Amino acid sequence: MVSKMRIYRKDREYPEEYKDVLEELSTVIDPISTMNILDAGLLAGFNVEEDKLELWLAVESNAYYNMIGGAAIAHSKIIGDIMEKFALVKFSKVYIYDMRNNILAKFEKK
Repeated sequence: MVSKMRIYRKDREYPEEYKDVLEELSTVIDPISTMNILDAGLLAGFNVEEDKLELWLAVESNAYYNMIGGAAIAHSKIIGDIMEKFALVKFSKVYIYDMRNNILAKFEKK
């Protein structure tokens, strides 16, 4: 079940658990723009719970231009970097969605 997304805005104040996630996300680099995913505008929203992290990336996974070439490779790298930083390290459940709530990546500790 998809939770309610908290829209990400750079100028908004967030609770401490959200700030920790944002600080870690600021180290994930978009290989295409070479900016971090926050500054590149790739984080659309997120939800942080005790053991669960949900992220919405500003991509459309079913769009033809995102399924081929550099964009697909960049998105795979970004998703991999996010999973490496959060899955099992900080959260036992990590879900990454596109803008249509299609799941791009899912990790659940069994």
